[in-house]
Amino acid sequence: MGRPSVIDLYERLSSAPDERPRAKVIAEAFEMLDDRYPQLQEMVTQQDLQRTERVLTNANAEIRLGIEQVRADLTTRIEEIRADLTANIEQLRTEARAMDLRLTKEIELVRAELKGDLERIRANILLWSFGFWITQLAVLLSILWRMP
Repeated sequence: MGRPSVIDLYERLSSAPDERPRAKVIAEAFEMLDDRYPQLQEMVTQQDLQRTERVLTNANAEIRLGIEQVRADLTTRIEEIRADLTANIEQLRTEARAMDLRLTKEIELVRAELKGDLERIRANILLWSFGFWITQLAVLLSILWRMP
């Protein structure tokens, strides 16, 4: 006769004399159901979906908390780095100003030394030029004196 129908199952259950044969009929019906629809064992129930949804919701909340913590940590670290950089920049600016002042003073000293050296050189040149002119005049006068 092939597969038993629902009516056959009902008749077997109602004609069973006590609980034991009824339980056997029910077990056979489940076995036939499993044989006929093996994918039913792999089907997801509403309860499974709700459990999975709760797990995913909790995991999502944990991930969000983790992301917020990382974001807070990164923000704090960025602010620390920004403060360090600002302090370093200010220190470098102060050092650059101090170096600029030292260089300006050294340049002024070198200018003063060069100015003094140039004035001494000019005085030496004038002295030598004067001596040369006097010597030329003396030579010229002696040549003119000896001429008849």
